[in-house]
Amino acid sequence: MSSTQTVAVVTGAARGIGRGIAERLGADGHHVVAADLPHMAAGTTETVEGIRRAGGTATAAEADVTDEESTGALVQAAVAAGGRLDVFVANAGIAQVEALVDYSKADFERILNVNVTGLFLSYRAAARQMIAQGGGGKIIGAASIVAFRPFALLSPYSATKWAVRGLTQGAAMEWAEHGITVNAYGPGIVGTAMWDLIDEKLAAEEGLEKGQALKKYSQDILLGRVSVPEDVASLVSYLAGPDSDYVTGQTMLVDGGMQFS
Repeated sequence: MSSTQTVAVVTGAARGIGRGIAERLGADGHHVVAADLPHMAAGTTETVEGIRRAGGTATAAEADVTDEESTGALVQAAVAAGGRLDVFVANAGIAQVEALVDYSKADFERILNVNVTGLFLSYRAAARQMIAQGGGGKIIGAASIVAFRPFALLSPYSATKWAVRGLTQGAAMEWAEHGITVNAYGPGIVGTAMWDLIDEKLAAEEGLEKGQALKKYSQDILLGRVSVPEDVASLVSYLAGPDSDYVTGQTMLVDGGMQFS
């Protein structure tokens, strides 16, 4: 990689939105460190190979965002790959569709651990490196439309994404003096494996055929189509680049007009 090339980490990069973001940042000229859990290594390798085939540079990394040592090691892997860290996209997250009265304490703690604690550890590890090296940086987190408009049967997931908004705003306030911007992106309904699972569970809960729940909720999309990962990746590209240097503390929806904020 070039000595002047910026380095961007993307967690949850083995598939779906994370892969789309990693591919776009690679096309933008960043050296991408595509990270995911060890059992997702095949998908992470595919992401890296796709970036390279398109003419970009990338390396794969294993990371568990819920583990403090693992997130720290991920940042150091990025520094080892390119000498510094310029962009960190905390994309990793999980969802679970279930009635709140049936939700177990263990499942509630699990979704908080991944979506909130994982985001905190990622933000903090990235900020510590950016502050130490100087020159600012871009930290970007995964929120959701449900950070503004919760969906039934996704209550704990919705709560975690509200937390993403709060943590993003607080981090932006604290790290602005270091030239670090902190923002989040809020996808709506995206055609990914996660939404396939959500559709299946919602359909079962509501007595619908598979695919009908997605169709039902998609009727609220003003632009008339379900999103694709590239839609989200385009917003992240902006937040990761110089055109957003005066934007911080924001959670930007990219949902085709389902929710206004």
